[in-house]
Amino acid sequence: MSGTFRSLKGHNYKLWAGAALVSNVGTWMQRAAQDWLVLAQLTNNNATALGVVMALQFGPQVFLLPLTGYVADTFDRRKILFITQGGLGLLALVLGSLVVTGHVQLWHVYLCALLLGCIAAFDIPTRQTFIAELVGDKDLANAVALNSTSFHCARMLGPAIAGVLIASIGTGWVFLINGVSFSTVLCALALIRVRELHRSKREARTRVNLLEGFRYVWNRPDLKVVLVMIFLLGAFGLNFQLFISTMAVGVFNVGAGQYGLLTSVMAVGSVLGALYAAGRERPTIPTLTVAAAMFGLGCALASIMPSYLLFALSLAPIGLFAQILTTSTNSLMQLSTTPEMRGRVIAITFAVFMGSTPLGSLIEGWVADILSPRWALSLAAAAGFSSVAVGVGYLLKHRHAQPRYKIKTAPVRMKAESPSQPPPGTGELAASRQHTWRGDGRN
Repeated sequence: MSGTFRSLKGHNYKLWAGAALVSNVGTWMQRAAQDWLVLAQLTNNNATALGVVMALQFGPQVFLLPLTGYVADTFDRRKILFITQGGLGLLALVLGSLVVTGHVQLWHVYLCALLLGCIAAFDIPTRQTFIAELVGDKDLANAVALNSTSFHCARMLGPAIAGVLIASIGTGWVFLINGVSFSTVLCALALIRVRELHRSKREARTRVNLLEGFRYVWNRPDLKVVLVMIFLLGAFGLNFQLFISTMAVGVFNVGAGQYGLLTSVMAVGSVLGALYAAGRERPTIPTLTVAAAMFGLGCALASIMPSYLLFALSLAPIGLFAQILTTSTNSLMQLSTTPEMRGRVIAITFAVFMGSTPLGSLIEGWVADILSPRWALSLAAAAGFSSVAVGVGYLLKHRHAQPRYKIKTAPVRMKAESPSQPPPGTGELAASRQHTWRGDGRN
């Protein structure tokens, strides 16, 4: 098997991808059900309450940052995933039981969101980097993109299924179904052929390693500019849970089924974006800059759409360019990072990306309540255009001086070489690379 789906030729990745698809459908079902539970059942369309849930869910990415990447780089990732995936499934079962029995309160959702965020803080960098062990460096970018494709195929199905189930049997059963879906991932982890994993040497378990990821990124201007771009987009641009739910409930006054359909429409664009990324060898900073510009334009148009149908249609291109941004960022950060540092760099990346969400979601929830959801969506457009300015500024600065960086990991320093080479992220990625990396799952 070659081309776009070449990573599926291996037993381990094929097994993981199939299990992840089932579990991802459950995850998207729960996301839709959680938003509906907060907005329509526990509050009176309170966008600020939903913003608090998102802040609690993504905040731990920042506070646990010194540990999460270190754990992913140091310990057996397969064993860590057994713990984290099992914990996430258990939380879904607990919350579902509270809803089904009629005992759920808003603080229960807050607490579960916080616990979920703490577990996910360890799960995400481990899961992202575990893909490298499944496929190796050669097919890394392809595997990341295929993981995103699976994730957003589930995004098409999950919310639509959730909308039907909420209307027919109730919100609580959606959480319970998601809890059961985690069993597929646990079975896949048990059936993986350990001897076929592409494992790299683990770092010595010393406290100094906790800070090496920060030093590594600080000395890489190409990585820093990507982090700035993803911070702006993560804080104010990619809060789709808040945008879609508040527009559906607060502006167009639609039911659960039509609300779930909006997320599914956006996922159509996301799948196309992931497939586009899967067909490319390596992402670049110009790719991110163009995608950010188109994302900003899409959000600006969506914010002024006068009807539910036109708003739904505008979500597809937003999903496409948002997916190009996130998938390309994931691949770029991993492919330009040495294997022994990838866990920490990915932890920093997702901490910046998802950790910026609490700030943005609280602000945008307040804007949606005080002004309107349309104004909150316009902030997403501004975030896209601001990211363009950052990317263009970097490219202009490096259009003449084009250093090539030689990466050292202990201690982490940069050494400029060959000024005739392209700048990092604009042509061939300039970081030295060895064997191993990892991919996506459920972001």
